[in-house]
Amino acid sequence: MPGLEISPFIKHEVDDVRLFLVTMGGRDHLGDQQENRKEPFHGVAGECSFLTAGASCVWFKPSDAHALEDSVCLAQCGDENNAKTLASLISKRFSKRQMKRLIETIFLTLTPLLVNPAFAESEIPPVAKGGEGPLIEAGQIFEIAKKPTKECHASTIVETPSGFVAAWFGGTHERHKDVGIWVSRHVEGSWTAPAEVVNGVQSQNKRFPCWNPVLFQPKEGPLLLFYKVGPSPSTWWGMLTTSHDGGRSWTWPTKLGHDKAIGHLLGPVKNKPVQLSDGAILCPSSSELDVKSGNDKWRVHFEITRDLGKTWEVIGPINDGIEFDAIQPSILTHKNGDLQILCRSRQGVVTQSWSTDVGKTWLEMTATELPNPSAGTDAVTLADGRHLLVYNHTTLKTTLPGRRMLNVAISDDGKDWRPVVTLEQTPKSANPSRSVEYSYPAVIQAKDGKVHITYTYHREGIKHVTLDPEKL
Repeated sequence: MPGLEISPFIKHEVDDVRLFLVTMGGRDHLGDQQENRKEPFHGVAGECSFLTAGASCVWFKPSDAHALEDSVCLAQCGDENNAKTLASLISKRFSKRQMKRLIETIFLTLTPLLVNPAFAESEIPPVAKGGEGPLIEAGQIFEIAKKPTKECHASTIVETPSGFVAAWFGGTHERHKDVGIWVSRHVEGSWTAPAEVVNGVQSQNKRFPCWNPVLFQPKEGPLLLFYKVGPSPSTWWGMLTTSHDGGRSWTWPTKLGHDKAIGHLLGPVKNKPVQLSDGAILCPSSSELDVKSGNDKWRVHFEITRDLGKTWEVIGPINDGIEFDAIQPSILTHKNGDLQILCRSRQGVVTQSWSTDVGKTWLEMTATELPNPSAGTDAVTLADGRHLLVYNHTTLKTTLPGRRMLNVAISDDGKDWRPVVTLEQTPKSANPSRSVEYSYPAVIQAKDGKVHITYTYHREGIKHVTLDPEKL
């Protein structure tokens, strides 16, 4: 479909959307030409009577659309009336669950066809080199040849008055009961030897794996280390330990507690909190809920503490886990006081939601223009007001699929994103191993203005890179 301008924006009611997925009544709109056509995703140009002049459409029938009988039409809306007409059709013809299934099918299969500049692989810059452009330096926190555990994942980084501290979970493999939380400190220009600071031991005969540490340094008070313990993400619970000496030693961990809206409190599920002007710590969180149907739901919520983790208030969940399966939000702050979150999703895109009342309420979750292979991201608002996102600019179906590429994008307004740095990139032709993985980034801006990022490197190492934002 050369030349078709597509913006992967799925919404029920918007004014400026260029693409909607709508059901079409097959022969009623496209004639008999679609009958007996068995090859999926082969576009056929057609006329749509409800579209005004200047609009165009392409239809295709998914081979696996979970028993949906209608064909699907990709419509390039020529004006506001088209957008509203299509939005109305969506809301009338699809249930939320059907929309979720349809979006999954479309995005996971069609992302290679999208030619929006934010998706186009040709727009991705080459892999950055240390000392050139914005990449100041890059290196492993520990030597992979001397790695303390067989695998490691899900790092976090923070700046304290005494220097940088990084943490991650490590053990035999994810979900293994021997997985604990490991910490390293940046001292005099190098990282200290990793040390396990907490684990999931419950009793002499019971031990659970640890998950997703998150470090946070409040304006006042000790360094906080949140993490999860439990057999799986659907059953884990949040824990907290603190350090009064910049990560050298840690207090006995405590369980965060329980809330009737979400079950176990988790604290920040993957990405760092933000501290609001009144001192409250707003933690971006999410749940992976098992349901009787067998299809778990991913939903986003927030947990707020005003006393460094002693008591909590829960906001949300803010999405139903049907239209978008979304987890692991990161929070951006805008100059006008608005908050924005960016989330991992199963729908092939980074999703977003906005709050205009400092996080008390959140607007309906929507898709951004950026792809996502169902992998963690992290974002930060820079001191100059720009927003920076670290993410995998891929889906499960792109030429470079999954977690084989790690990228940095910049935005002035949180809506229009521009890929500016490629941190890692390994095509299957160079290394076909499934162990290739650059994922689960964490990002902060230090007091000196430099941007620091840590991320999983093949599950064998934790890599740390430093960027100069003035060169982005």
